[in-house]
Amino acid sequence: MRRAAQHNPIYLDHQATTPLDPRALDAMLPFLGPRFGNAASRSHQFGWEAEQAVEFARKRVAALAGALPREIVFTSGATESDNLAIKGVMEAYCSRGNHVVTMSTEHRAVLDPVRHLERLGLSVTVLPAQPDGLLDLQLLRDAIRPETVLVSVMYANNEIGAIQPVSQIGALCHEKGALFHCDAAQAFGKVPIDVNASHIDLMSVSAHKMYGPKGVGALYVRRRSPRVELAPQMEGGGHEGGLRSGTLNVPGIVGFGEACAICAREMAQESARLQDLRGLLLFQLQTGLEGVEINGSLEHRLPGNLNLSFAGVSAETLLMSLPDVALSTGSACSSAVAEPSHVLRSIGVSEDLAKSSVRFGLGRFNTAEEIDSVALRVIESVTHLRRLSSSTAL
Repeated sequence: MRRAAQHNPIYLDHQATTPLDPRALDAMLPFLGPRFGNAASRSHQFGWEAEQAVEFARKRVAALAGALPREIVFTSGATESDNLAIKGVMEAYCSRGNHVVTMSTEHRAVLDPVRHLERLGLSVTVLPAQPDGLLDLQLLRDAIRPETVLVSVMYANNEIGAIQPVSQIGALCHEKGALFHCDAAQAFGKVPIDVNASHIDLMSVSAHKMYGPKGVGALYVRRRSPRVELAPQMEGGGHEGGLRSGTLNVPGIVGFGEACAICAREMAQESARLQDLRGLLLFQLQTGLEGVEINGSLEHRLPGNLNLSFAGVSAETLLMSLPDVALSTGSACSSAVAEPSHVLRSIGVSEDLAKSSVRFGLGRFNTAEEIDSVALRVIESVTHLRRLSSSTAL
């Protein structure tokens, strides 16, 4: 029996997580060793060093968002930030209204807290996406009511990479008197973001999606025009301006800040390079195979994202045939669920095509040689699986 050829593993799942940039790791190392102080210990040098490092990182995160440092609240990641934003706002503004608007293609970190609020008696409107994954602004206008407190729409989708018209959404929310929360975990550090120009009131971000460490993120909370009120969801010490208690993850925050500084310097060049690599991958796959469908808008899309359906092939089987290529069938946070992607079904993709969809997530350290190799292996595997399927049908 012939042994399958072995290849060096190739990572193309950057929407799930990104590798820690060595420069971010270098910045973190002192705070994992001799500079181990607690940032809340303000009576000695160890604590002062930690606090100074946290505040320096806060400035770097804020700068990448176009925000003020005091508007950044450090958390454990975007999921916690989403929960703090959605639950915290609805609790703080309970006397003003009880209505939340969101989208069917949101991450579970938004949909699950919203459904939790619905079970508590709040009113929820979940808007559909258009076939390209984008929100119909007229639907949003019609959905916002006098009692609407919050609209939550993600900046860029984690599965199909669709970038929403965020500035228009934010302007519409403010025109109608609603607050705008944006889960920007996938977009932060990948595309330019300005919370003021986009009228964003709350924004969730995560370090590990942008070459920083896992276990740290942030929530932007607008402090002026308007000043957003927020009820803390974790209490016990009053850290982070009373909004998020708990000892700060100083090494993680330092790495997060360094990752933001790197993105600020290199984003434009990196984005152009990833678009070129994505175009190369798409061209090779469409040239070498029939029945390749693009899911979501190709124009309004994260530069490193490509979500494709390969007609007649199970995505799970395809991924099993490519053990040395890291790909995904959808959200890493829902990977235990065998059902078709709720995002793809929401944009009208059939169940069969949804089950044949693969997410290619390109990133900072991928090369053109890797893309060539992956394209060749996918073409070979899809062709082989389709032949097997045809012979089985006979």
